[in-house]
Amino acid sequence: MSNTPDTDAETGPETGHEVIQSYLKTLDNSPGVYRMLDAQSRVLYVGKARALKKRVSNYAKPSGHSPRIARMIRETASMMFLTTRTETEALLLEQNLIKQLKPRYNVLLRDDKSFPNILVSRTHAFPQIKKHRGAKTEKGEYFGPFASAGAVNRTLNQLQKVFLLRNCTDATFESRTRPCLLYQIKRCSAPCTGYISAAEYGAAVSDAVRFLKGDTTELQAQLAAQMAEAAEAMEFERAAALRDRIRALTTVQSAQGINPRGVSEADVIALHMEGGQACVQVFFIRANQNWGNRDYYPRIGPDIEPPEVLEAFLGQFYDQKDPPRQIILSHPVENPDLMADALSQKLGRKVELLVPQRGEKAELVDSAMRNARESLARRMAEGQAQAVLLEGLAEAFGLDAPPRRVEVYDNSHIQGAHAVGAMIVAGPDGFLKSQYRKYNIRGDELTPGDDFGMMKEVLTRRFQRLLKEDPDRETEAWPDLLLIDGGAGQVSAVQEIMDDLGLDDVPFIGVAKGIDRDQGKEEFHRPGQPVMALKRNDPVLYFVQRLRDEAHRFAIGAHRAKRAKAVSATPLDDIPGVGATRKRALLAHFGSAKAVSRANLSDLTAVEGINEGLAQKIYDYFHERG
Repeated sequence: MSNTPDTDAETGPETGHEVIQSYLKTLDNSPGVYRMLDAQSRVLYVGKARALKKRVSNYAKPSGHSPRIARMIRETASMMFLTTRTETEALLLEQNLIKQLKPRYNVLLRDDKSFPNILVSRTHAFPQIKKHRGAKTEKGEYFGPFASAGAVNRTLNQLQKVFLLRNCTDATFESRTRPCLLYQIKRCSAPCTGYISAAEYGAAVSDAVRFLKGDTTELQAQLAAQMAEAAEAMEFERAAALRDRIRALTTVQSAQGINPRGVSEADVIALHMEGGQACVQVFFIRANQNWGNRDYYPRIGPDIEPPEVLEAFLGQFYDQKDPPRQIILSHPVENPDLMADALSQKLGRKVELLVPQRGEKAELVDSAMRNARESLARRMAEGQAQAVLLEGLAEAFGLDAPPRRVEVYDNSHIQGAHAVGAMIVAGPDGFLKSQYRKYNIRGDELTPGDDFGMMKEVLTRRFQRLLKEDPDRETEAWPDLLLIDGGAGQVSAVQEIMDDLGLDDVPFIGVAKGIDRDQGKEEFHRPGQPVMALKRNDPVLYFVQRLRDEAHRFAIGAHRAKRAKAVSATPLDDIPGVGATRKRALLAHFGSAKAVSRANLSDLTAVEGINEGLAQKIYDYFHERG
């Protein structure tokens, strides 16, 4: 449902509390979600209400609002409403719309990536233990979330030492004829070559699962008893191996940091606000162990209170993640019962929201709060330094204002092969890695190694998309400055693209290596202006070098990934019905794709998983190609 007040052609659309007042006569007190829009129909704010009419009537008052809310009301030209059956549904819908629309006056969670888990795979007789991120589609037991890939890798590293479980792929496992290096350094029991029985390996897997579930005391006691038995039986090598496993297990536990006895499964969430900025610190407690922490910096307004910030954070944070049984908070949220009910519905079992005042849980909150306070202090200090560099960049190159979004472009290829273009982004908060993009060069007409042509293709695709998705430049996706790796030729190519697209207000600079291609002697090329250089000890020069080096690093990484994929490609990839498993079977049977192409039908049907119909397809594919 949406209503738009009348507008006057001369004065433009009306805005403010009177506009909001006009909606009251059409509203009832149903629960639902409302949106406040400005004169250009951009969403300013998304909110939920137990009773829409009652909530909207608060905005219709001419006074009594905080400065932030008063400013939002003044900008409101229209509203939209959507009723729901319950207030819980309204809360869930509100958070979905906030993440989708990113309204200016809402609290926004900026970084919301998926978290890694540990997966003990159950698709093989000798289960693999590995890091997993994304949808839980593979059969097995999942443990997590861990705060970061680093936290998972550290735990996996120690678990390999303790339980000697394999981390190789099934294909590698099947192709081994002798143990790999991990067996030699006592990190794997070499099940691939029969050095351990399925029963013994299964027992090690069970012990690893018990550890990940938090059953460590009994596990260590059993290992100690086994070590004593081995020593009595004078099996000193086995006893030494068990001793090493106990030591490694102790290392894992100590590396976990805070290991609360009274908290088995919880997220500890603490908020610190200062200077118009906020940091939310999240500790992940699973199986009575600390599985790492992550800090977030939600976008907030100047006069917003902690309960509103935390409620918005919880709604957006758990939008695509399963909540734990307990969420331990530093501050109460605005609607604790409503939020607990919404999260419980999502998980399918009870979720508690706690704000502890004493005891072990309060100590966990204090630790998270200390981390939040220190993280925000570091971020503010780094932000001040970054702001100084951006101001210096504007001054050095005559920009109208310090850029808030700098895009840096580079290409990577080997004699034109596997060419990739790359874009990295930096701003007041440093490198914005979630905004990085890579471009597979598509231009068939390009001469191999044509850097000018590659740059033209990348920038054309980038800005054509921007013009299509945000022609009015309402979002922060538009750059304030482009840095191009190259000299006068690259700048001319960029100028041609910008002229073709009608973009004459996006400044760009070519960064060339300069004399002897020596770092520190970079030359800067700008359209219609003489070549310039910066002093060797100028902080702005070091800043530009860091930006260029980051773009170069990202471009090379993308190129290597593309090249590695191409190296492993075979003609078999293009045959319908031949997936990864059948491809491995064919290559293992014949030795190469070329040998597959020469095989007759009877040879092809001899391969496991290849029936007569598929064998005919494979045969026809190679022989019809001529």
